[in-house]
Amino acid sequence: MGQKCSPIGFRTGITLGWKSTWFAPKAAYGEFLVEDQKIRKFVDDRLNRMPPYAGIARVEIERTRDEVRVVLHTARPGLVIGPKGAEVDKLRENLEDLIDRRVNVNIVEIKKPELNAQLVADNIGEQLKRRAAFRRVMKQSCEAAMGAGAKGVKIICGGRLGGAELARSETQLLGSIPLQTLQADVDYGLSATRTTYGIIGIKVWIYRGYFETENKNNTFGS
Repeated sequence: MGQKCSPIGFRTGITLGWKSTWFAPKAAYGEFLVEDQKIRKFVDDRLNRMPPYAGIARVEIERTRDEVRVVLHTARPGLVIGPKGAEVDKLRENLEDLIDRRVNVNIVEIKKPELNAQLVADNIGEQLKRRAAFRRVMKQSCEAAMGAGAKGVKIICGGRLGGAELARSETQLLGSIPLQTLQADVDYGLSATRTTYGIIGIKVWIYRGYFETENKNNTFGS
């Protein structure tokens, strides 16, 4: 029986920082948790599922007594900010209406999107939606990540690949993925793309070397 867990959850609190950073009394904990989920779903639906696709890979939420601070890690900061900051202001107003609190939105650019597993998974999904050959897309994504400095890449696509009657999964692997080594910086991304012949699931693991000890909590969005 396979004993598998998410490489992100496995390292959170040890070599990776939390996606939500706040403390709450027992009475307010559930309410804050639901608000966090609403924020993440709204950002994903608005910026990742609708054009122009902004490539939001990670949403960090911090809370103070007065406001909620939302940090968006994106490959295309220009699309999120908009001309003269119009889009980010609109997004902030929508989030304030959604949770009825004061919201502060910050944008962080992802310098190398080829090394971010979530962005790679979303990119593969978009290409499969346009009926690209899945083996070629997987191979190109692996090679692009290795060319950008990755030490290992693994991609698994599952579903009715190429419109086949029978669902199956295909794997592409380059380099090594040390999943059990906590000091290894292994990024993981999961995406589901809805094609005309069914849903195809995409999982991506990218091994980027060892964590730097002094910067261990900020390596995810790099």
